[in-house]
Amino acid sequence: MHLYKRKKRGPIGRWAALLGIFLAAMLVLSVGSGQLEATADQEQTELLRQAINQAVVNCYAMEGRYPESLDYLKENYGIQINTEKYSVTYEIFADNIRPLVKVTRLGQAKDGDKS
Repeated sequence: MHLYKRKKRGPIGRWAALLGIFLAAMLVLSVGSGQLEATADQEQTELLRQAINQAVVNCYAMEGRYPESLDYLKENYGIQINTEKYSVTYEIFADNIRPLVKVTRLGQAKDGDKS
């Protein structure tokens, strides 16, 4: 026995509650997928930077000098860069000084660069 009468929701109340739950779930999923995509983009950029730096070190170890250009790394060490997604800055000073490598995802602010 109940001390008070429960109000029964009509069909409109049920649909409104279900719609509210659905919209909240969609909001949570869209925010989560956006963060996941940003994290994946950062990781891909970092992996490309590491691959280029590893090829630079391998070249120095095998040839006794750092590569003169990024094209040399592409031709001889298998580096592949998606130029539609990434901008790579490769600055060399001398054969015996390690070059500066910066990888930036196009459309991204430059303050996230790592060298």
